[in-house]
Amino acid sequence: MQGKRQTREKQDTEVHQGREKYSDEEETDVLKRAMKMGAAVIAFVAALYTGAVFGHGAEELEDDSCMRRIGENMIHLSVYQPQVDEAGHYCTDIPATGNTVLVVDLVDPILREMPIGVKLVRGSREEDGEVLANIRASVYADGVINTQQVLEQGKHLLVITADGVQPLKYLYHLRVEMVNYADVFRATIGPAVGLVLLTLVGYKLFKSKRFKNWMTTKKKSL
Repeated sequence: MQGKRQTREKQDTEVHQGREKYSDEEETDVLKRAMKMGAAVIAFVAALYTGAVFGHGAEELEDDSCMRRIGENMIHLSVYQPQVDEAGHYCTDIPATGNTVLVVDLVDPILREMPIGVKLVRGSREEDGEVLANIRASVYADGVINTQQVLEQGKHLLVITADGVQPLKYLYHLRVEMVNYADVFRATIGPAVGLVLLTLVGYKLFKSKRFKNWMTTKKKSL
């Protein structure tokens, strides 16, 4: 009788240990999956940030957002505000009002043989916007058009015209000291995702049996 009781107790102990082992393995698996998911999302966010920060410098000319192309004829715009950042250069999103240097590069040599005109308009439409600058058409043999203007907050339109056999018109819609919600989103999504992942992993760890056993052992040692 006693032998049967011992055998049953041994079986119950083995079942209990098996359940504990399964529970530990299950919790470990959940934690591993959470950490893998976190690593994957963090890698994605890092790639997003890398593309946002370094994309302009790494892009080919055809894919550069500061490039405008009509047929095979391309121009490139660079905007500088030395009073804001001596080393910084911008394109259509200009960080501050005030003195602004606009540099247009005539990428294709054929454009350097055409009279090129430059017009800067306050607003989004050339037809009804206030003309801030109107530089008469000239030939720029060196391929560089450089002009300095004082810009106010809001939208502006930069119009570049090339007087060739077939006239060309390039448009740049400028935003001066305006909130770029895409940049705001990119700046906040990374920390938000990281916080959510840390909370998830912390919660899983806090609920795990191993953590509870560690806490119990810690309290006993105190």
